[in-house]
Amino acid sequence: MTLVLVVLFLFAANWVITCSSLLLLLVVGHASASASSPILSSSWHGDGDGDGHGHGHLIESCCSTTLYPHICYSTLSSSSSFLATKKELIQLTINKTKDTIQNNFHMINKLLTVVSTKKRTKIALHDCLDMLLGTLEALDTVMQLLATYNPTNEYSLIRQHADHLKTLISTTITNKETCLDGFSSHDYKHFAESIIRPQLDHGGKMCSNLLAMINNMTDTDMINNNNILGTTRRRRKLIKETIILWPQWLSARDRKLLWWSLVTPNVIVAKDGHGNYTTVEAAVAAAPSESKSRYVIKIRAGVYNEYIGIPRKKTNIMLIGEGTSTTIITGNKSVAGGTTTTKSATVDAVGNGFLAKDITFQNTAGPSGHQAVALRVASDLSAFYKCSMIGYQDTLYVHSNRQFYVKCQVVGTVEFIFGNAAVVFQFCDIQARRPAPGQRNMVTAQGRADPNQNTGIVIQKCKISAASDLKPVQANFSTYLGRPWREYSRTVVMRSLIDDVINPAGWFPWKGDFALQTLYYREYRNMGPGADTSKRVRWKGWGEITNRSEARHFSTATFINAWSWLLSTGFPFWPGL
Repeated sequence: MTLVLVVLFLFAANWVITCSSLLLLLVVGHASASASSPILSSSWHGDGDGDGHGHGHLIESCCSTTLYPHICYSTLSSSSSFLATKKELIQLTINKTKDTIQNNFHMINKLLTVVSTKKRTKIALHDCLDMLLGTLEALDTVMQLLATYNPTNEYSLIRQHADHLKTLISTTITNKETCLDGFSSHDYKHFAESIIRPQLDHGGKMCSNLLAMINNMTDTDMINNNNILGTTRRRRKLIKETIILWPQWLSARDRKLLWWSLVTPNVIVAKDGHGNYTTVEAAVAAAPSESKSRYVIKIRAGVYNEYIGIPRKKTNIMLIGEGTSTTIITGNKSVAGGTTTTKSATVDAVGNGFLAKDITFQNTAGPSGHQAVALRVASDLSAFYKCSMIGYQDTLYVHSNRQFYVKCQVVGTVEFIFGNAAVVFQFCDIQARRPAPGQRNMVTAQGRADPNQNTGIVIQKCKISAASDLKPVQANFSTYLGRPWREYSRTVVMRSLIDDVINPAGWFPWKGDFALQTLYYREYRNMGPGADTSKRVRWKGWGEITNRSEARHFSTATFINAWSWLLSTGFPFWPGL
């Protein structure tokens, strides 16, 4: 019966598959599903060596905090060795999760060779492979971090370690959602729901369980070692070293980056040939891989019509332009043009530690192009200073990991700041522009899919207003602060100037009552005609922050742990409220 349904499905979609290839696809899918089947073991209280009670209690303690405890139990109960600590249980879960993700990778890879289908579907499948590779690398890094994790350290050190762990596992969950997003249009939805999602869901749930277990372990250790006095002294010492002696962990070259007038680029890009390269793409390709020090690429004035990828191996790349009005990187790819949202990006920054200053990132596909990304960022510990991101729908894709934007301009229409990073915008100029007829402007669409993810969009000390093309006709187009892309969408707007372009309701639903009970939308001490909350939505998930301690959670110092990495960028930031 299953074989008949699959054949009918593929025939209806006009896919050409040989009988032998179809059999191979079914075998691969069955093997993957079998390897990851969430069967609840009736003997999970035992450890296989006769010492079941204590071991079983530890498993129960860890699994009870997860969203999918039956999967957690079946994952851990299969171990034949005695595991004495939460860390050891997490390490075992990581290894089991990697096995499942690798099965997913092989399944997607087989689909590419077995299924003869449309170009757009193949692009989406390649996106999935890239996301799965990113997840496997993240899990390897988590294992390395856990090896040095010490639960007896003081609060601030545990917190910093925990921040890295939570960010990495949060990104693995986002990667799974991004894979499925590639098939979100109506033409490909059945393909995703029937073939892709069943394979990926189990791995995604295992990553979710990992995140819950790490949260439980690190939160408990922080409570047990909460030396506030020691943390305060450490922070004061750090600030003093930064102001007087410079941070000791910076290389000599990175210290120079804190003084912009002394920056000496590694290479220069100039369209007129008076540099090392004439394209940014060529300069990035020639940059060293896995660099531990900053690699600076200076981009002279000019309009660079090209698509630039900063791949995972290209770490610590820094692009410096000559000003947003003169150094412009532009493209016009869009979903309407036959690609995926991810692949529409003019610049796609994935390698960790990516920095940019004085550059415009642009996508000119226009409002009819639908999703058309100017800049996608999946780079951890990435930051942007005095940059512009200009487009229409989906201008800035803050995909994942920890990000910071200061004194930047972001311009667009529908959900023009979207994604699932832990990201803070400070002193930025955020402008809604004129959309296509019948469209509504949404400033944000945050994509937190799991309540344990440490992600969200924070807009602090910014200006939210209408662009020059919208201002004369803004009465004809509604503009909102955002709508929930995922079930646990989280966005905070605080101490910002909100112009009258924002509809009094403030926020808009995604579809029906989806996420309205589970989202977290907050406003704190904003000003301007659009900041009046008397006519705001009254969803359970929306509210005004009245307690400074709640607001402080979304400061750069807390939300993205700014003291541990933003100092090294040389970019200014406001640590508190």
